[in-house]
Amino acid sequence: MNQAETLGLSRPTGALIPRVLEFSRVYEPPPYDPALAKKLLAEAGYPSGFDAGDLTPFPPFFSMGEALVTYLQAVGIRTRLRTMERAAFLSAWREKKLRGVIMGLGAPAGNAATRIEVYVTKNGIYSSGVVPEIEDLFQRQARELDRRKREALLHQIQQIMHDRVMHVPIFELAFLWGVGPRVDEAGVDRIKGFSYSAPYEDLTLKAK
Repeated sequence: MNQAETLGLSRPTGALIPRVLEFSRVYEPPPYDPALAKKLLAEAGYPSGFDAGDLTPFPPFFSMGEALVTYLQAVGIRTRLRTMERAAFLSAWREKKLRGVIMGLGAPAGNAATRIEVYVTKNGIYSSGVVPEIEDLFQRQARELDRRKREALLHQIQQIMHDRVMHVPIFELAFLWGVGPRVDEAGVDRIKGFSYSAPYEDLTLKAK
């Protein structure tokens, strides 16, 4: 899927928080193992799999959504691809109206706390439900002035997210875009984790 979508340039990951963000904790992705997935489903009481409803991908990544439907079907998790226009998708996601499997795409700037707030806390615009332990840790890190202690609290939150498999990270998306021959400095990767040329003030062209 990485090869098909981004020429293999995205970075597979097991973490919701991109590793370039401050306070992030790195988790490598688990190996692709359909047999193990089927075994785990059987142990969980679903030897024949189950129907997970709609799979709604972040527009316009519909081909990626189709691939996910196929991967899930291979282990017995049945889904139906549902496509939406971007504004409608974002509104429905924020308003908690999407059901089944949501293939999201997140890019809140900042650090690990910024991402955690959006996707995991009770006030997060894209969160579903609340884990009291995480909520307590998040409030504590927000008040913590010692950088190392704050990092430890954020790492603890990420470990809980990972252990409970609250999300299924796929990869850190690589945006594909071209740089013309007249561009001297495009600003690529000037802002870590930002997918576009920035800041525009630093973009320069070659002299004719």
